[in-house]
Amino acid sequence: MMKKGFKPNVVTYSSLMDGYCLVKEVNKAKSIFNNMAQGGVNPDIQSYNILINGFCKIKMTDAAMNLFEEMHCRKIIPNVVTYNSLIDGLCKSGKISYALKLVDEMHDRGQPPDIITYSSLLDALCKNHHVDKAIALLTKLKDQGLQPNMYTYTILINGLCKGGRPEDAQNIFEDLLVKGYNINVNTYTVMIHVFCNNGMFGEALAMLSKMEENGCIPNAVTYEIIIRSLFDKDENDKAEKLLLEMITRGLL
Repeated sequence: MMKKGFKPNVVTYSSLMDGYCLVKEVNKAKSIFNNMAQGGVNPDIQSYNILINGFCKIKMTDAAMNLFEEMHCRKIIPNVVTYNSLIDGLCKSGKISYALKLVDEMHDRGQPPDIITYSSLLDALCKNHHVDKAIALLTKLKDQGLQPNMYTYTILINGLCKGGRPEDAQNIFEDLLVKGYNINVNTYTVMIHVFCNNGMFGEALAMLSKMEENGCIPNAVTYEIIIRSLFDKDENDKAEKLLLEMITRGLL
């Protein structure tokens, strides 16, 4: 491009970086980033966000935080995308305390966290067996006027199930049904998995019927969970019936 007399701009460089980050070639993206300055082009917020997110996706959070500090030095103000990438990366790297500090910083800078920010925190808390803290955080975000989405609720329901609190998970699920939420296949599947793990096959099959009544079509994972559990408990007739249903629906 440059040999033909075309001078790349910040959008060109950022697009190249984004492409490398998508295929996890983040070091090549960083080289492009470094070449920007040599080409007389100053990186903007989008450039930093792309590279920070790329490093976070491969759990190189120290490198991401270095870029974050560099932004401050260059007087480039981070936005909610910057913070969400860092918070998600820190949470997935087990650095929840650092993620929480960034949430405080967001508030201090007048950039309140959004539902994506809180969903990352909820996921991390649940996976680290801090379910009570996750529930408290859900209450907090509601008090702030944020509306949890189905992804947020699914994280909490899954966390409660894995934390040995299936009754609490079911209570939240039933409350969502009563409130008319459009529950997706992932959330139904989580609940079906809970019932199967507790030998509650009647409830699992009833949930399978309920999801279809509500216009949610089960996927292959939904069926496989029930079928495997039924075979394990020698409920072969019921398992084979569902297996045929899977085949009829083209899921097998």
